[in-house]
Amino acid sequence: MFSQTRALESPTGATLALRHAGSSAGSKGIVLISHGLAEHAGRYGPFAEHLAASGFQVYAHDHRGHGATTAPDAPLGRFAARDGHDMALRDMLAVREMAVALHPGLPIIQFGHSMGGLLALAFAEAYPEKIDALAVWNANHRPGVSGRAAQALLLAERMFKGSDVPSDLLPRLTFAAWGKAVPDRRTEFDWLSHDPKQVELYLADPLCGFDASVSLWLDIFRLAYSGADRARLARLPRSLPIHIAGGDEDPATDFGRATTWLARRMKNSGLAEVMAVVYRGLRHETLNERRDLREKPLEDFVRWCLKVVATRETSGD
Repeated sequence: MFSQTRALESPTGATLALRHAGSSAGSKGIVLISHGLAEHAGRYGPFAEHLAASGFQVYAHDHRGHGATTAPDAPLGRFAARDGHDMALRDMLAVREMAVALHPGLPIIQFGHSMGGLLALAFAEAYPEKIDALAVWNANHRPGVSGRAAQALLLAERMFKGSDVPSDLLPRLTFAAWGKAVPDRRTEFDWLSHDPKQVELYLADPLCGFDASVSLWLDIFRLAYSGADRARLARLPRSLPIHIAGGDEDPATDFGRATTWLARRMKNSGLAEVMAVVYRGLRHETLNERRDLREKPLEDFVRWCLKVVATRETSGD
């Protein structure tokens, strides 16, 4: 069952809490899931099981500072004492290598949501030969001038308070601000989904919604700005299939504008297989939206994954 975890020892020193959903009807490919900020991989069970039913081996782990993953330098809310973004990418590589060893020869699709989308693109740029397709959902790679201001505030916080403490300012500029952007909200986290049950589950989960440390926020902004850098995008194979998705009611991605911006930037960088869609009426957590809203994005993604597999088989890779 996907809800059951097992431990994977990463070369970084982290003990990764890992979940797996396996296909019972022949394996077409491997999907690696990278979760978002202040949540954990356990929330992706229905998504993983749907993919498994479609023929995919699905793996998801809790990133450093999240969920049940442990590391000497990564308490809840922090990637690491230093170079946290790089440590998180090396953990992702450890999961990838384990999955390939268990299922040799299958194409690898790296999926990421929100912060996980930032990590997924960074992973593809750091290890372009390690994946066959990339999916970046609900991620903002265009923080803009306000993001630079936030970085300056974080550096000031680090100077006066240190990097290991929760940021006082960033939750107000992000989660709180996004909550206020939703009309007729019941809670501060209605920006996540239209589904009240999903929002309530998030609020009731002790491993969700925590305040990230100053260092983790700095890592996130570093990932956001560097991921869309033209020199880094040039590391990606021109024919790499890329699936970008978002919602037009998601304040975390500037209501989908950051989604279309990233797709346009990728295409202008010479990437030839970029598919991008902004779904109408969806908020931040596409996979946890109401059933009537999430069905189309989910089916679109499965079809895209199957196309990736078919194309790879046809090309003989």
